[in-house]
Amino acid sequence: MATDQPQKLLKAQTLKGFRDYMPELMAPRQAMIRLIEATFERHGFQPLQTPALEYLETLAGKYGEEGDKLLYRFQDHGERHVALRYDLTVPLARVVAEHRNEIQLPFRRYQVAPVWRADKPQRGRFREFFQCDADIVGVNSAMADAETLITGLSVLQALGIEGAVLHLNHRDILFGTLERAGVSEKAQQIACIRAIDKLDKVPAEVVQAEIEREAGVDAATATKLIGHFTRDLDGQELLSELKLLGGVVGAAVDRVVEVRKLVEAAGFVGRIKYDPTIARGLDYYTGIIYETRLTDPRVKGIGAVMSGGRYDGLIGLFTKEAIPAVGISLGLDRLLAAMQELDLVQKDAHAVQVYVTVASEALQANAIELAHLLRLGGMRVELDLAGGKLGKQLERANKRGVSLAAIVMQEDVDIGKVRIRQLATGKQQRVALQRIVKVARSALRLQSHA
Repeated sequence: MATDQPQKLLKAQTLKGFRDYMPELMAPRQAMIRLIEATFERHGFQPLQTPALEYLETLAGKYGEEGDKLLYRFQDHGERHVALRYDLTVPLARVVAEHRNEIQLPFRRYQVAPVWRADKPQRGRFREFFQCDADIVGVNSAMADAETLITGLSVLQALGIEGAVLHLNHRDILFGTLERAGVSEKAQQIACIRAIDKLDKVPAEVVQAEIEREAGVDAATATKLIGHFTRDLDGQELLSELKLLGGVVGAAVDRVVEVRKLVEAAGFVGRIKYDPTIARGLDYYTGIIYETRLTDPRVKGIGAVMSGGRYDGLIGLFTKEAIPAVGISLGLDRLLAAMQELDLVQKDAHAVQVYVTVASEALQANAIELAHLLRLGGMRVELDLAGGKLGKQLERANKRGVSLAAIVMQEDVDIGKVRIRQLATGKQQRVALQRIVKVARSALRLQSHA
């Protein structure tokens, strides 16, 4: 015999490393995205969107052993092996190869979208997070390198972040340094680069131990490498010394110097410097590489907020045509965390500006007409839906943080007018309906400058 059993309540919880974006966080985040996209577009980049899911073989093997371990992978209902995208760069390479006949080179694209990594959550970093990428495909030149870096620095400038320094290096300088130290096998070199990439995060002795363990390098060579990468010399001195090596390393030094000169020509003097410890752990990087760090002590430990580099061989994994590419990637969530610490978040970016009250059911159509009129005038308007006495409606408006109320009352409607009240002071005026947009805009403008 069936009995009614009380339904067990589900536990309301998010997965570790994931989070909900509540309105107070989502609003400034959306404002950031709009500003970032506008800056990308001012620099000639076009929007592109790719799927969250890719075939596993598209993504696997592109990021190195550590990156492959962080892929969210599974078999779908069609028994296909798939994975959530790890970054936006490999999907771009696939797009260029798949749509080569439709794409005119050079191709500038930007994408703002979530990526997923089964990584250990940390400050300002989650397992699901947004990246904001801009890439130039089809040109291998210092101009293309510089243009991407200028775009990235312009984004940070537009966000109000002044204390940011772009740390620049070149993969050929890294490989040349390793060759001189006696590390010549490619697998060993890649293992060393992954370890060196952690020098800004963990002590030098930890990095040295990883070089010995993962790259199979003897202690003397590992000590020599650590000594090279931690020398107390400024970037210019190091570049002058490296230039003497000539060959591939000398050419890489020339590229670094040229890129820095071009970036500074855009007005970013003192915002870019050579840093021998920049390695970038992903396997697909080939030339210029960089990370951008914030200098303000309030955000110490936040990590790189913008990084990237040249990846001339990646697209060639999907097509026989050799197509060079370079890009930047901004971590939106890490940037937002830094901006919160620096008090740069635009808290009222999406706040309701005008709250329309309804005195009675008979006036609902009038209230909707008024709200629509204000919205057409470009204002963010909330129409009271709960009803009740006027005092209760104004109380709800105050709790929402709205500064201006538009009050619809029968005696005003009868003469073609509406009341505008400044909630902070209680001051109000009757305004003809045809002037309401102009008066409301003026009142909001005065309050914003108060």
